[in-house]
Amino acid sequence: MLFVLNTFSAPFTGTHPSSRCAWQQPRLLAKLAPCAMVTHSKFPSAGMSHPLDTSLRLKTFSSKSEYQLVVNAVRKLQESGFYWSTVTGGQANLLLSSEPIGTFLIRDSSDQRHFFTLSVKTESGTKNLRIQCEGGSFSLQSDPHSSQPVPRFDCVLKLVHHYMPLPEQQPGEASHPKRAYYIYSGGEKIPLVLSRPLSSSVSTLQHLCRKTVNGHLDSYEKRTQLPAPIKDFLDQYDAPF
Repeated sequence: MLFVLNTFSAPFTGTHPSSRCAWQQPRLLAKLAPCAMVTHSKFPSAGMSHPLDTSLRLKTFSSKSEYQLVVNAVRKLQESGFYWSTVTGGQANLLLSSEPIGTFLIRDSSDQRHFFTLSVKTESGTKNLRIQCEGGSFSLQSDPHSSQPVPRFDCVLKLVHHYMPLPEQQPGEASHPKRAYYIYSGGEKIPLVLSRPLSSSVSTLQHLCRKTVNGHLDSYEKRTQLPAPIKDFLDQYDAPF
């Protein structure tokens, strides 16, 4: 099955959002929801003291349900360890420049129409894919000329997981259908590969254990058999990566 997605360029501006405007899009959730918003950057402060134009970084919510959808997405992204928050497209390009193909990160979108952007290292360099939020779900921005429906998810982590390689087939298991995804960029189709996230922070031992457990709990029945405190902890972050 073939899917074609759209991408966009992100020139490096040499600026970084200041802390005084860090509540804007979607960090404004820090003012509205009981979750701590984390800003992280591996870049030195020198040369990055000028705030980004916040008029380009304000995304309003279309409904209460969309607000809650984004709140839940941010909470899980903060647990993920690969949510880079206010990092710009240019900074994402620098972060991924020396990484192997397939390395990716999630950051806030600088486009006022979107909340998040997926930046990924491809065979043609770093590409940025906007994550659309509409109709109560998330999806990658697709090629407008493509007639194929784009997969949609109620969680950004589920979206990322969908585009990652399928696990190796175990003996006796039914074969997995092959999936091929391509990025449409500048008139060319580039294979989309999401192999490993770029960590923005050091994960706790508890989180590493949680990811391992999530990777082995492949059925709802197994989760329901766990003690309530453990199940609640796993539900806070239910991805294996």
